[in-house]
Amino acid sequence: MHNTARQTRENRTITVDFQHEATYFQLLGDGKAFVECVIAFILSLGFQLKHKATCSGGGCLTRPSHYLRVRLGGVTIWRLQCTTCHAVFTVLPHFILRYRSLRPEVARDALLATHGGLSLELCAVLYHISPMALYRLVCALGQHSLVTVLTLCGLSLPVYFLADEKHSHCLTDKVYLPTIVCGRVLWHVGYTTEASAAAFCASYGEFQRAASRQEPAYRVRGILTDGFDSTTSSLRALFPGARLGFCLRHALLKLPKKLAAVTSPVRKALRTQFHTLLYRVRQRKSLRVVALGQRLRHFVDHVATTAGTANGERVRRWFREKKAGWYAVLEDPQMPVTSTLLDQAHNAIERKLFMMKAFHHPGGSQQAFLRGLAHLYNLVPYQRRAQHAGQCGVEVEGGHVPTPDWFLNVQILTSGGFR
Repeated sequence: MHNTARQTRENRTITVDFQHEATYFQLLGDGKAFVECVIAFILSLGFQLKHKATCSGGGCLTRPSHYLRVRLGGVTIWRLQCTTCHAVFTVLPHFILRYRSLRPEVARDALLATHGGLSLELCAVLYHISPMALYRLVCALGQHSLVTVLTLCGLSLPVYFLADEKHSHCLTDKVYLPTIVCGRVLWHVGYTTEASAAAFCASYGEFQRAASRQEPAYRVRGILTDGFDSTTSSLRALFPGARLGFCLRHALLKLPKKLAAVTSPVRKALRTQFHTLLYRVRQRKSLRVVALGQRLRHFVDHVATTAGTANGERVRRWFREKKAGWYAVLEDPQMPVTSTLLDQAHNAIERKLFMMKAFHHPGGSQQAFLRGLAHLYNLVPYQRRAQHAGQCGVEVEGGHVPTPDWFLNVQILTSGGFR
């Protein structure tokens, strides 16, 4: 017998909002009305079905088969098929979760509590579910690419973005979460056990490949990092035409560490002067790079006079290594200046990882779990007293979501059958 590799079937599940359960059960007996209702819903979203690549269009949909969800009381789930390419779509009503016996209202409350920072154990007590059931639900959301979901929301691929790696722990092992952020949206969250350029290149490469599938001519113009060698090396390899800038806020944080055998008042005074230097350069309308070069030279001389020749030389070498990245930030007005938004996203993810004990398991599905958390970060609306109250990160960045219900949006966008 020949061992043939099994081909993985592409997920073509589509979640459809039938408004009420009674409407769905009423349509089960009328095949024509059922198909018309599904098509009308897809058209209202402005989406298309994910047909096979060979499909030329023009075909109609039929309702060829169905199956029963026994664990949900024998609910009938129908499939639709394209008569041209024979792609099969599983129509999942809004009140049923894919491969889950959880009721949507329970899953909604549990995910919202999880997003707010409650632990899996506490969510299990509050909503009478298993912690592992909630963990698997988050992982199920994470099976779908962030790039695919965000482009479905009408967001353009980021031409400028922030890239950094978050240091976290899985039990006693140190792990790293390579992350890409543009505005209030997470475009990529990876997972690696090594801090090498090869490991980061493999992680960031997932975003690069997903973006290229969506837009073959996709090019990145600028990337802001904190200057970590492995991160910059991996990004240069993946995006050779992009300019790499270094975060100015990280420069302020690093300066005091370059000063040795200096009293605290002197260190604080030099940091304040460096902050004023960067601020005044950013306020200039033209020749900002020239102004920065001149001011850096004068500042090094001031450090040598105030803190000693050794500290002045140390700061001079540091400026020589980093000034090209600072120049890149100041030359392009569209380049991000600081990585504050990326740090906010990292802190939000880190709070959840700290509370979720299921993440701290070497054999777990860390990558899928992180992507699921990222989907919640992008799609759950901000609380009522927030700056963008009632809006999610996708809406803040100019995207649009299918419905006013955030949980239904998560179901629709992560179902896998829409394009």
